[in-house]
Amino acid sequence: MTEGYCVKCRTKRIMDGATAVTLKNGKPATKGTCPTCSTKMFRIGKG
Repeated sequence: MTEGYCVKCRTKRIMDGATAVTLKNGKPATKGTCPTCSTKMFRIGKG
């Protein structure tokens, strides 16, 4: 249950299908989709 900001809905929502990824510089990030509008969401940092 990772919360991220949806740019399309302009609200914070819990991501669907959240997966942990690593950026090129080695920092952790999380990718997922918005449960309401199915827009891709991205959050940098631990999640």
